[in-house]
Formats: sequence, structure tokens, C-alpha cells
Amino acid sequence: MTSTLTRLALVLSLALGPLAAAAIAQDAPAKAAAAPAAVVNLNAATPEQLESLPGIGPRAAQRIVEYRTKNGGFKKVEDLMKIQGIGERSFLRLRPLVTVGSPKGDTKAPQ
Repeated sequence: MTSTLTRLALVLSLALGPLAAAAIAQDAPAKAAAAPAAVVNLNAATPEQLESLPGIGPRAAQRIVEYRTKNGGFKKVEDLMKIQGIGERSFLRLRPLVTVGSPKGDTKAPQ
């Protein structure tokens, strides 16, 4: 993504002048800062925490909460692809940013 922004800045600087390139360069760090600071636990996150993930808006966050309520939590991060609107490409972008930990209510001790 950064290389795409760099290319775009170069094209705009050639076409529109240095002001356009400066505006894009200032916007790039803001987009990078929008990524969540920590890994988000799909079984414990609030809708607001889920919305901090790239590509997850209010409706997707609500669907994630509904899924974990109905199914007793996510068993594996790949279960995220069972959510409407989250396909393989979105999942691959989210995978390093999410975890499942233990499903809510799973208090069995390991044997």
C-alpha cells in the first residue's frame, strides 16, 4: 500500500505540482496510524474495538458480535470468513490483527 501511495504522489507531483504531492504525503501517516494498536480478540472485543480493524464498519462489527453470541464464540480466526462481507481477501488483511483466545464461557481446565 505504501508503494501505491508513493507512486500516486509521484504521478500527482508531475501532473499537478508539488502541492498535491505534499497533501498526499501528509495523509499517508494518518492512515497508517488508524490501524489498531493491539491484536483484537474476536471473542471479547466491543463493537468499537472491532471497528478499529481495517474494513470493519459498524454493520460488520455487529455481525461479528451476533455470530459469537449465537455460536458461543469463535473457535479459530478462520471462522471470521463465516461473517457476511468478510471474504478471503479481507480475512488475509485482518488475520495478523485478530485472535480468538478462549471462547466466552469456556472454563474447562486442560487435562
